[in-house]
Amino acid sequence: MSVITVTSQNFETEVTASEKPVLIDFWASWCGPCRMLSPVVDEIAEERTDIKVCKINVDDEPELAGRFGVMSIPTLVVLIGGQLRNKSVGVVPKDKILSML
Repeated sequence: MSVITVTSQNFETEVTASEKPVLIDFWASWCGPCRMLSPVVDEIAEERTDIKVCKINVDDEPELAGRFGVMSIPTLVVLIGGQLRNKSVGVVPKDKILSML
């Protein structure tokens, strides 16, 4: 499954109403660590069909970033049933991301 770009317009449908656990990558194009983490997140999206992987650009969607208390990027959050279950800030290895799920 490919990564889904989430905006305030499709957040409800893609994230809140998702029957699968959702991994969200909060990022920005100017962020070096975000560019380091992005291929790992993309790889997880391709490997795992049991989860939904989304990316939210904090510059385009500051209200969504604020909703999750994103102060630094990259930030990864895991939601299950629309509820926040896990959160990680900074570049983390793939196995740590998988353990968050």
